[in-house]
Amino acid sequence: MNRVEVSTKGIEPPVWLDKAAAFCKRILEKLDIHGWEVSLLFCDDTFIQSLNRQYRNKDEATDVLSFAAFMDEQEKGFSTLADHATITAGDIVISLDTLQRHAQEFSVAESEELKRLLIHGILHLAGMDHATNSPEEEMLQKQEELMKQMTGETIF
Repeated sequence: MNRVEVSTKGIEPPVWLDKAAAFCKRILEKLDIHGWEVSLLFCDDTFIQSLNRQYRNKDEATDVLSFAAFMDEQEKGFSTLADHATITAGDIVISLDTLQRHAQEFSVAESEELKRLLIHGILHLAGMDHATNSPEEEMLQKQEELMKQMTGETIF
């Protein structure tokens, strides 16, 4: 069983927080990942910019950051643990300010952009990465495949 803890920093908690956690759990199930504990933090641009500066040396706001907890090679990636075992997979941080700007820029609903960022964060925690934002990147192809599978899912 997976567990997703949700919190906020610098923003009013949106009414859909529990739905975002439930969506993350469904993504983990689709990936056949079990026994993960994930922390999900929604924040403003000021907070995510400070994290981006501190951990990535980029002094700018971004939409999503993922911080994978240390896992040995047997735990890393798309693995299944026994029902009673859990591992702390890591943290996903999402700026709602940047999410809103990107939704407008990409002409998509904010709920669609949120789903994309949640999937993106989980894929990073699962050990996937991308060097560019090219749609040819394997991770981004997997992200869009999952988006198609979750078409009917809503968060808000």
